[in-house]
Amino acid sequence: MTNIIFLGAPGSGKGTQAAMLSAKSKVPTISTGQSLRKEVEQQSEIGKLAKSYMESGKLVPDKIIIDIIKGRVSKSDCDNGFILDGFPRTTFQAEEFEKILDSLGKKIDHVFNFEIDEETLVKRISGRFSCKGCGAIYNHHFKPPIKNGLCDNCDSTEFEGRSDDNEETVKNRLKIYRESTYPLIQFYQKKNLLVSISSIKGAPLVFEALIEALKSSSKKF
Repeated sequence: MTNIIFLGAPGSGKGTQAAMLSAKSKVPTISTGQSLRKEVEQQSEIGKLAKSYMESGKLVPDKIIIDIIKGRVSKSDCDNGFILDGFPRTTFQAEEFEKILDSLGKKIDHVFNFEIDEETLVKRISGRFSCKGCGAIYNHHFKPPIKNGLCDNCDSTEFEGRSDDNEETVKNRLKIYRESTYPLIQFYQKKNLLVSISSIKGAPLVFEALIEALKSSSKKF
């Protein structure tokens, strides 16, 4: 059983790596956002409570988030391990989650921090746009369409970008991330669980580095 946490700024590629590792290791990836949306869709008691905060524009309290994650890691498909993408976000969440895992007879085995310089992150996020026809994702800096203005997949000429992906907003998101995550990185460093991986290269090369890091510290990979 291997339980893993992925840390990384928006645009660092941790979601892609989580999906790749999940497919290889046959353990589920748990995303806070997805788990939250599922509880809301299922209209569970905790989902209804979370929805009341979301509809009023308030942040969902830590206790609700932690309870949702607790319920998720308690499911049978997590018996052989899990990959957490985007949780915990603060040292408080990390400490509370540690208590929960202890009560379940589980523990965190690895914490990977995907590192990349801010300039590249800003380009990755602010340069994103997608095809309105098929949803294919492109980037002005790294992956433009082969033919300018024409989707590679469906030949559509209509594209769109997210309003919150502008450079100023992205820099602010990164600032908030750094401020909240730095103490969390220190928390796991003190427990000798943290391994930093450069995610500047393409996803396949980053994944190779991830697997090598896992092999060096676990007999299961």
